[in-house]
Amino acid sequence: MDFLDIHTHKVATQPGVISIQSLSLTIDIFLAMPKTKPISVGLHPWFAKIDHLELQMKYLTVVVNQPNVKQIGECGLDRLRGENLENQTIILEKQIELAEKINKPLILHCVKCFSELIAIKERLKVKVPMIIHGFNKNEQLGQQLIDKGFLLSFGITALKENSGAAKLIQSTDQFFLETDDSDISIEEIYQAAAILKKCSIDELKARIFADWKNLKS
Repeated sequence: MDFLDIHTHKVATQPGVISIQSLSLTIDIFLAMPKTKPISVGLHPWFAKIDHLELQMKYLTVVVNQPNVKQIGECGLDRLRGENLENQTIILEKQIELAEKINKPLILHCVKCFSELIAIKERLKVKVPMIIHGFNKNEQLGQQLIDKGFLLSFGITALKENSGAAKLIQSTDQFFLETDDSDISIEEIYQAAAILKKCSIDELKARIFADWKNLKS
């Protein structure tokens, strides 16, 4: 069974790995959009501009209907970079609306805006899966997000002993794994997570693929 890397910015593919490449929507990317490789596409809060939102949402609405687009995003909120939070919220909510319409999961970027993200999910009563990628905060926040219905994806912080990610991997049975933009291989991350879960890598791969299949059903 292959490894699933739910979120990566790497272009190259590896044998034995199904990786979902994250693309931030621009006109150039739209014109050269992969047609078969698994991808996610969205308006990243670092780059999305409220002034261009109408045009970019038109492009995004067309692109996300490609069968190889597995997720919308990464999209989200970032208190440290990008437009002001009011504008970021408008941009995110437009993408949530689209995800709900076509029933595809959201892959989320969140920096210092977790309470705002929870509030949006509750206010809009979002039904599609909302996956927070690269979660690297403390165990308490992670558990709060899980309790609110979010899914978490862990990257290289899973390799750090006593990190929030490592503790959450030990205490929860539903999570995803990713490489994001790191040089660490997805195999190494699975190996670390399997040790934390006290299970085999094959058992972990089977569970993650089953959860991924359930998300798309």
